[in-house]
Amino acid sequence: MPSFTKISAILLSLSLALSISALPTQSNQSQSSRAAQKPGDRSETRSMVITRGGIVAAESPLAAQVGAQILAHGGNAIDAIVATNAAIGVIEPMMNGIGGDLFAVVYDAKTKKLYGLNASGWAPKNLTIEFLKSKGIDKMPQFGINSVTVPGAVDGWAQLLSRFGTKKFPEVLAPAIELARNGFPVAEWDASYWSAEESFLKADKNLAATYLIDGHAPRLGEIFHNPDLANSLDLIAGGGRDAFYKGQLASRIVDFSKKQGGAMELADLADYSAEWVEPISIDYRGWTVSEIPPNGQGIAALEMLNIMENFPLAQYTTTPEANSGPRSADSYHIAIEAKKLAYADLRRYIGDPRFAKIPVAGLLDKAYAARRAKLIDAQKANCHVDPGEPAFPTGGDTTYLTAVDKDGNMVSLIQSNYAGFGARIVADGTGFVLQDRGGLFVLDPASPDALAGRKRPLHTIIPGFLSHGDTRIAFGIMGGFNQAQAHAQFVSDVVDYGMNIQEAMEAPRFVKYSFDGCDVSIEDRVPASVREALAARGHQIDLRGNYTELVGGGQAVQRDFSAGVNYGASDPRKDGSAIPQPPTTK
Repeated sequence: MPSFTKISAILLSLSLALSISALPTQSNQSQSSRAAQKPGDRSETRSMVITRGGIVAAESPLAAQVGAQILAHGGNAIDAIVATNAAIGVIEPMMNGIGGDLFAVVYDAKTKKLYGLNASGWAPKNLTIEFLKSKGIDKMPQFGINSVTVPGAVDGWAQLLSRFGTKKFPEVLAPAIELARNGFPVAEWDASYWSAEESFLKADKNLAATYLIDGHAPRLGEIFHNPDLANSLDLIAGGGRDAFYKGQLASRIVDFSKKQGGAMELADLADYSAEWVEPISIDYRGWTVSEIPPNGQGIAALEMLNIMENFPLAQYTTTPEANSGPRSADSYHIAIEAKKLAYADLRRYIGDPRFAKIPVAGLLDKAYAARRAKLIDAQKANCHVDPGEPAFPTGGDTTYLTAVDKDGNMVSLIQSNYAGFGARIVADGTGFVLQDRGGLFVLDPASPDALAGRKRPLHTIIPGFLSHGDTRIAFGIMGGFNQAQAHAQFVSDVVDYGMNIQEAMEAPRFVKYSFDGCDVSIEDRVPASVREALAARGHQIDLRGNYTELVGGGQAVQRDFSAGVNYGASDPRKDGSAIPQPPTTK
């Protein structure tokens, strides 16, 4: 066993009291009570990873280990995150890969600034509402070639490495190439995902050749190889981003699109570039919460928090049962109702800002949030919520991973094919699925998310970032339209209830995927008395298991700059781990 895994085990057993004391909190009472906890009294299932070195947290321990090794060989957090992302694209091909998009938030320790990267791809120039209607299509396809948008991940990697990295593609892609070529044992959750999608994998020649072993989905512990993907990654390692967007891979994608009757042209790939953007932020009870601006849904998390800030959530506590968290029925009710209000605005106003005016400042205005908060009835669930009227300016399946290095550079990155195995198509000889992110467009010309050539759809994947004083936290939680509401719950658990990042990642969550109605899914660790009180207010409870995948799985890393100490957390709802940087040996 490598020595760094032994180090990891030691780190995982460090005192809970030390880990809790690292976080400031909005509630002094909450902080003092949690700091006094004994390890046997805690509600989380594992300790944080704590180290002066770097940490990589991902939903695959194999992928996180790749990033940790990059750190040990002199790479920084940006190098590590690209290597980890490439590896997890091999290991979890149903979730992400070079056929998908990504978003990232980078904290640069030297400049002490946040930088946002939008590496979401656009629709082909000729993929328009008129094009689909000419084929007799009156609803946006969710799978197949007409759901495909240009993949942004590879250009995103290139831009991250060019601006902040210290290593080049050959080194950071080498571990992923080795995993794809030599194979790896399939983990528990991934075997389950693969098995659930076996029927449509069997129905397509390229999918079956790429993702099945002797005609069946890879089983738990079975060794899976993907030589075509190894070759594709090898091309990128040798030729950089142009190997994907202008070279052999681009030609294969376009040739396949034409055979399928799609609209993709070589210029759609060659002209594409990811975009550096300024993160949008709010103050939540003294903490700064940052997200990527639209076309993503991160703005809904910020609006939701602004609405929640109008209520004294830290006072809405209950005597927690084991693993149940401190939230009372009042706290859940306010958060659920805030979600409905924020998501009504999300659906109404968010799209690609290059094509429509997006009222970002209006949606994030505290006075606007206060007006929206007044619509919440403390004793009754609202089953139909209309969008508000913010001030306008004048004139899934997903993977989340995060890293921090010894110097305090941090990356919060999320990457996705959208649905499981994306558009369910593999271009000949490439070894990766193309994303179906175009399925989020609509064919209503009046919508801000109406399909148009070279336009980016509304995106569900969002990386999050949280800061207070000398503390920085990079975090993210997967799961389609779960993500913004999960971000808000994580932030509230840290700020309102004084949880450390592992506690907050594990705490019971709710999710409401629908945009209307009073249905809400809740984990059964929420006490029965709380669920009964919510039902009495009109919430229609869909009770789920202890740690249901439905509420998403996530990762987080934290940096205490005053002490020079890093912390890592990983959600038990996935297979993942937070892996510390192994010691460097000469």
